[in-house]
Amino acid sequence: MVNPLTYVFRRKVTEKFDFSDAELEALGSELKAKVNQVFGHSLAIRELDSGSDNSTEIEISNLGNPHYDVERFGVSFVASPRHADVLMVTGAVTLNMAEAVKKTYEAMPSPKFVVAVGDDACDGGIYKGSYAVLGGVDKILPVDMKIPGNPPSPKEILKGLVVLMKQASK
Repeated sequence: MVNPLTYVFRRKVTEKFDFSDAELEALGSELKAKVNQVFGHSLAIRELDSGSDNSTEIEISNLGNPHYDVERFGVSFVASPRHADVLMVTGAVTLNMAEAVKKTYEAMPSPKFVVAVGDDACDGGIYKGSYAVLGGVDKILPVDMKIPGNPPSPKEILKGLVVLMKQASK
């Protein structure tokens, strides 16, 4: 019979695991500096699904996991558009969601920025030309930044936010 304490005190497999993503750290530092320059505080993002297949939402939610941890860079996701600086829209705008998208945008305080994330939000994607879809977000809202991809990776989303902050600081 094996003594259970041997499992507790033996060397762990991940003990020597040293993971560091230099590109992510550089992106995050640059984003934090730009957010402080533009807003003087953290960047609040309201994510809005206007008719997507949820692949982009999965990548956006990955930004909050321990690997990316965007909170440490001053980026937070908020539940209300009244607290948001950026409206991050995913999915092609369907006819049923057009009014909700407009109302969400109108509820945001100024200055407000709109980011289209994913191919569907940028131009309609695979749903382009469908009878139930208006197209990309730019059909009904002024879009400040488009982050293409099906879906874009969390790093690509962060790169897009850095570019948005650079544009906003000019």
